[in-house]
Amino acid sequence: MSGVWVFKNGVVRLIENPANEQSSTIRRKVLLHIPTNEVITSYENLERKLMSLGWERYYDDPGLLQFHKRSSVDLISLPKEFGRFKSMHMYDIVVKNRESFRVVDM
Repeated sequence: MSGVWVFKNGVVRLIENPANEQSSTIRRKVLLHIPTNEVITSYENLERKLMSLGWERYYDDPGLLQFHKRSSVDLISLPKEFGRFKSMHMYDIVVKNRESFRVVDM
């Protein structure tokens, strides 16, 4: 079973195709760069923001887009295609850059 579990009015239900659901509870998440109040819409844009924060591109795995910060053991791993960039990847970036990024509902 795949889909999204929605809790509404004390009832939990599975929505198998959330794109077709007319529910106001489902919102798309986006990554927001706090200093510029800019929504990240591409990896090129994200890479510029991360590099300005001291992150470097890491070319170890050709199937992933990875960034490493020399001053830490942190590694950010993202899918190669921006279309597969999900909220779990966004939250990973936020946790490692709390002052610069936030995940918001679109």
